[in-house]
Amino acid sequence: MTDVTGAPADVLHTLFHSDQGGHEQVVLCQDRASGLKAVIAIHNTALGPALGGTRFYPYANEAEAVADALNLARGMSYKNAMAGLDHGGGKAVIIGDPEKIKTEELLLAYGRFVASLGGRYVTACDVGTYVADMDVVARECRWTTGRSPENGGAGDSSVLTAFGVYQGMRASAQHLWGDPSLRGRRVGIAGVGKVGHHLVKHLRDEGAEVVITDVREEAVGRILAAHPEGVTAVADTATLIRVDGLDIYAPCALGGALNDDTVPALTARIVCGAANNQLAHPGVEKDLADRGILYAPDYVVNAGGVIQVADELHGFDFDRCKAKAAKIFDTTLAIFARAKEDGIPPAAAADRIAEQRMHEAAAGRGR
Repeated sequence: MTDVTGAPADVLHTLFHSDQGGHEQVVLCQDRASGLKAVIAIHNTALGPALGGTRFYPYANEAEAVADALNLARGMSYKNAMAGLDHGGGKAVIIGDPEKIKTEELLLAYGRFVASLGGRYVTACDVGTYVADMDVVARECRWTTGRSPENGGAGDSSVLTAFGVYQGMRASAQHLWGDPSLRGRRVGIAGVGKVGHHLVKHLRDEGAEVVITDVREEAVGRILAAHPEGVTAVADTATLIRVDGLDIYAPCALGGALNDDTVPALTARIVCGAANNQLAHPGVEKDLADRGILYAPDYVVNAGGVIQVADELHGFDFDRCKAKAAKIFDTTLAIFARAKEDGIPPAAAADRIAEQRMHEAAAGRGR
């Protein structure tokens, strides 16, 4: 069933009626000359201008792209709130295979659409977009972060994303085992691309044993070459989550990694990874808790990247950003404490804290 615009009715229901909706603005963008089709979703601006990356992905259809933009934008509101940033949540998706259709003309057209929002949405990199792409977008839009240092930016945000996830792992270990050290722990990482390969280095530097998998053989090969000791590879994620003696599982690829099929099979005691939207649907967080698996909420531990790009707007300083990202350790511990106090899973506790900050900000602005 569709509405008068031809959009699937379930998408509009999500936007206007469901608990997953409540978005302030959704912009559909099209530039026929360059082939651009994009969706910009702004979820909440109570804390300030929406900030979130641009995902470039070959969605099966436009409805899937809109749904992803809505979910990702909502997640950014919570992430930015928990990171202590004065930014709301937004996200953009460009529809198509970046290997096939990404051009300078397309990125410039996209930049013009972002600029047309007048600063309500600040963009950055995400899956399928890179620093060089943001440099192009910035030629048409000053509300662009994730640029190269040569163009006034901070460069690759995956460095601090990985650092934040690492801090989340240390906090999880502290909460569960009474010691933040990961030395001798076995950590499984699904996805060793932009973020995952930095995470491997943090873990190996501390003496953790790492098991990896990735759909790209070349990515696995690079990790094994860089770390000839202490790192092993398995065929796929289904194998990884069943590895005996796994202490921590880190989903670092696309979302939905924790679902009705994977949660019962997990051998790890902790889940802490960089992927967005790891919980496939509401209720998965309770399934994890019922199995005694400690879940570090994804949008809390992977906030290092957004902390970095937000700092670009104020004159980037890496040491200042790293100090802020290091606080993810304390934030994660606070969430576990709130979860225990309220008798709820950590994901629900994080949501409550984030919602409280957004509500207080909105009330303070008379909204």
